[in-house]
Amino acid sequence: MHLQALLGVYAAVLGLIVGSYLNVLIYRLPRGISTVLPRSRCPECEAPIRALDNVPVLSYLLLGGRCRACRARISWRYPGIEAATSALFVACLLRFGISFDAVAAAVFCSLLLALAIIDVEHMLLPDALTYPGVALGILLQPLLPWARLWDGPWGALAGAAAGALLGAGVLLAVWSGWYLLRHEEGMGLGDVKMLAMIGAFLGWKGTLVALFFGALSGAVVGIALMAWGGFGARSKLPFGAFLALGGLVALFAGEPLVQAYARLL
Repeated sequence: MHLQALLGVYAAVLGLIVGSYLNVLIYRLPRGISTVLPRSRCPECEAPIRALDNVPVLSYLLLGGRCRACRARISWRYPGIEAATSALFVACLLRFGISFDAVAAAVFCSLLLALAIIDVEHMLLPDALTYPGVALGILLQPLLPWARLWDGPWGALAGAAAGALLGAGVLLAVWSGWYLLRHEEGMGLGDVKMLAMIGAFLGWKGTLVALFFGALSGAVVGIALMAWGGFGARSKLPFGAFLALGGLVALFAGEPLVQAYARLL
């Protein structure tokens, strides 16, 4: 019991640290800035952020959500992402136990979170995250049970490839059909690459679950915004954020959901 609690604390702290880096990634990657150098600065006064002021969540609380140098307000997004990453890491440990699966799941969750926030802020899903994500998902499959079509490493690789191709193929077909019908892009090709990444990690079953919940949540939010006003039928939503939600559902509950659906049939 004490060991489990200690591991939970370790996962939470590691998640906070990774979340702090994700904040850097989310801010700098769309702007074409190195995520390593220079050191973090206040976006308002450009004063370097001291190490003691860069402790995840805690520094934000101690500073009252303001820059020490210029007192400009710091977005709540920064501690929010750190806390969310920490919670996801703990959830991975609880779901998969002390295993390589938990480590891979934590990496997958980090990619989903970074892509979701970037898409919300910039309507962009960077190739610098989706392409390596596809490659990493496929390369990890021989060590994971998530996407196997049959026993052995080749079955794992085939399952990952099938998931990636299904994810890319479904959304690419939707994109092409909409473009032929309306002569405009209904979604970005970044969504296609992101679902391919999800498929590479989770296989074809996980791809279908992620797509279903992503489309469902996107439709619910879109209808709610239209009812609220100020959001038209031609307005665009960051679909990558909803795919990320679907990917999390597929990761943590995909297999039971697929089994439940199969029993209904």
